[in-house]
Amino acid sequence: MARLSFVAGLVLAPLAAIAEAGTVHGTVMNGTTGKATAGIELVLIRLQGGMQEVAHSKSGAQGEFTFDHPEIGAQPMLVRAVYHGINFNKALPPGTTTAQVDIYESSEDAKTIDVPLHVVIFQPKGATMVVGEEYQIENKSQPPRAYFRTDGSFGFALPEKGQLQQVSAAGPAGMPVVQVPIDKKRNRYSIAFAFRPGANSVRYSYELPYPGNAATIEIPAVYPGSRLLIAAPPSVQISGDGLTPDGQEQGMNLYSHQGVAAGTIMAVSVSGTAPDTNAGTDQGQQGGQQGRDAQQGSESAGVSIQQVPGRLDVLKWPLIAGFVCVFALGAILLARKPVVAVAAVVPEAQKKPKVSATAAPTAPIAPTNGAASLAEVDAAIGSSLDALKERLFRLELRHQAGTISEDEYAQERARAEKVLRDLVRG
Repeated sequence: MARLSFVAGLVLAPLAAIAEAGTVHGTVMNGTTGKATAGIELVLIRLQGGMQEVAHSKSGAQGEFTFDHPEIGAQPMLVRAVYHGINFNKALPPGTTTAQVDIYESSEDAKTIDVPLHVVIFQPKGATMVVGEEYQIENKSQPPRAYFRTDGSFGFALPEKGQLQQVSAAGPAGMPVVQVPIDKKRNRYSIAFAFRPGANSVRYSYELPYPGNAATIEIPAVYPGSRLLIAAPPSVQISGDGLTPDGQEQGMNLYSHQGVAAGTIMAVSVSGTAPDTNAGTDQGQQGGQQGRDAQQGSESAGVSIQQVPGRLDVLKWPLIAGFVCVFALGAILLARKPVVAVAAVVPEAQKKPKVSATAAPTAPIAPTNGAASLAEVDAAIGSSLDALKERLFRLELRHQAGTISEDEYAQERARAEKVLRDLVRG
């Protein structure tokens, strides 16, 4: 994660330079009623250097609002609407000039949400085991409402002797927000987070004792019917009742269990050490060639590159959390402290796609000399950065899994950074 933060810092400045500072105009819409909403308190928040409130406003008769601030467009910011005590956030990536902030009526009915997927990632770290868990939460309420309880909207439990590190939650916009856990005693916790209509997620990390490079970890199942997906490096052996090997993709071994009943304690036997980054040199060389192919794809439009397999989309967040705010894709990390070993869930991770798809053109954007509109430039940059993000994700995943050497990793990362610099210069 430190490497990701370093790269993010390296490219953040030139990305910010593509936008002009100034003004953002927006509207507050009530997603439950479908109407613009007047009288909503709004806050403009600076994200860099910690979340700082830099301006306040209130929506007008037609839900309209305006913020004038010299940093708008020059760096990632956030507009927060406060409605009935619930915060509804809207990211303002560099270059943004308009924004719609969606608010919702709230519900305390637990049936408002479903929890179809539970992901667990094991990563040995000497005498301890770092574990990242994430739940996919879906809100399909009709009419759409946000699920929220002040005493805790979502509960989870840690194995015995688990030491909680950090908890974050993300709404449909994909913005991970660090949460303050509510201690329910006996290693049970809850968070008071508003789950908006659409795909949400909760992710947390903790450490466990791992003496002798082996342990039996009891994972409590809190929600009924969730599919359990476990991921671990190839150097770690996993076994447990009901767990089925689910193949190996992108250097991670996968195991799954369908429909775990609520209240079940899943005993998972884990053994092995962290992967040796010097092992698998041959695979690293092969991966280097794949990286070079991807590099060529980003220098000539229309070249087909392999998409990240759907099952491993759930593993993106621990690897690209340092990039998401840089790429201005609406997923902005809202905390000074990085999230450690946590994963994100993408809704369609229920099958095993093995097909390749043609990515958006990834050629560096040529100078427009003012001929193209800002919207066209933003669209071109967005498509190119999206493809570049996928390649960086694959590179970081292989590096963490130990299937690429340090030299190969450094070379491929340098090539990706050059593509990014060429992109933002355009």
